[in-house]
Amino acid sequence: MYDKITPPPQGERITFINGLPQVPDQPIIPYIRGDGIGVDIWPATQLVLDAAVRLSYGNARQIHWFKVYAGDEACEVYGEWQYLPQDTLTAIREYGVAIKGPLTTPVAGGIRSLNVALRQIFDLYACIRPCRYYPGTPSPHRHPERLDVVIYRENTEDIYLGIEWPAESEMAKALIQLLNEQFIPNTPEHQGKRIPLGSGLGIKPISKTGSQRLIRRAIQHALRLPPPKRLVTLVHKGNIMKYTEGAFRDWGYELVQTEFRQECVTERESWILENVERHPDLSVTENARLIEPGFDHLPATKQAAVCAEVQHVLATIGESHGQGQWRHKVLVNDRIADNIFQQIQTRPQEYSILATMNLNGDYLSDAAAAMVGGLGMGPGANIGDECAIFEATHGTAPKYAGQDRVNPSSLILSGAMMLEFLGWQEAADLIHQAIGQAISQRHVTYDLARLMEPPVETPLSCSGFAQALVQHMTNLKKS
Repeated sequence: MYDKITPPPQGERITFINGLPQVPDQPIIPYIRGDGIGVDIWPATQLVLDAAVRLSYGNARQIHWFKVYAGDEACEVYGEWQYLPQDTLTAIREYGVAIKGPLTTPVAGGIRSLNVALRQIFDLYACIRPCRYYPGTPSPHRHPERLDVVIYRENTEDIYLGIEWPAESEMAKALIQLLNEQFIPNTPEHQGKRIPLGSGLGIKPISKTGSQRLIRRAIQHALRLPPPKRLVTLVHKGNIMKYTEGAFRDWGYELVQTEFRQECVTERESWILENVERHPDLSVTENARLIEPGFDHLPATKQAAVCAEVQHVLATIGESHGQGQWRHKVLVNDRIADNIFQQIQTRPQEYSILATMNLNGDYLSDAAAAMVGGLGMGPGANIGDECAIFEATHGTAPKYAGQDRVNPSSLILSGAMMLEFLGWQEAADLIHQAIGQAISQRHVTYDLARLMEPPVETPLSCSGFAQALVQHMTNLKKS
């Protein structure tokens, strides 16, 4: 089955049924060391993960690691330009769950992005990025502890599909001509518009299937949270891109009102229900006036539509969601993409789970990570219905490679996410507690040490930080 790698002699495969992992006590998990600082952060991560599992479960559970190759390291083993060898793809498909360090993206040839390639090859449609604060972590924000969100980013569509043509290419010229002469003139809302000659072109596909499967996972996550955190926000730029980003929002609400009708309530529905709670004798028109700003200045047809909306909500979910019952359900709302960047900084405590398309999620997850300590503290996962890959969210930082200096927390926390995905919550919780203790006691690597007040004069090495986490976990289990 393999050319240059050999699976471990012990352990079993993780399989998937209806998108859920079926995890044995002795799973085989492929790992990609990663390029650049991967040589430092992967050994540190493996040490912490193995210790967390051992301290939590003794000999009852163990991960059997399977080394596979990607990036520059793969080229050393498989030959020039072999950044993503078939051996690696076969192993990940065979064993279901993998973890990887940062990978180099080739500039002059090969595939555009190894990370994007893995997501598309295995249909890992949900990029999941938790952003939470560990007390003591340096942050540019006054109250970073107020941010505790999980970003669900659609991974396979949007402009990341990579369908584009360079300016002045024959394909671009032909497509511009087709659009300018046929499609645009025959679309009434585009009358008078024209694509300039010499433009580069890209395609932005957003599908109902892709949108709803991502939002479905976000809602399922919210259902596992305590009531105050059961909130899913659909992030979009639908006021401008109505048939792509606007459709993402609309398909999300459709999913809520069909598949999750008993478990969810939309923001507008909650307003209607709360108005009735406060004023039981409130008329439909008065309720409509409360939920729709400027109601009295709307045309009669729009006023009638809002009143019909109120009547429909009360008739369909008044009994099942009314009288405060909606407060225990998942609340789904939506926010414009540019506005949410402001909201997570000025009102972060009002958000819990953000469901976004690909590009918006890319920007938003990095911005949120910056609030709680930067990408060095940001874990990530890419999950599909038959596979999951957990990864460090930062780059390869080649100038620090081999110096045993950098912060391994991103990959360690991604490993903790992996343990949660396996259902090994005790081990994951132990890692989170240990990292919290280490940072609060100023046991940190140089990147955090120099930003603390006062600065930590003798920061830990990468391997030293991992050893400190093991000691913290050991002490936690003894206490």
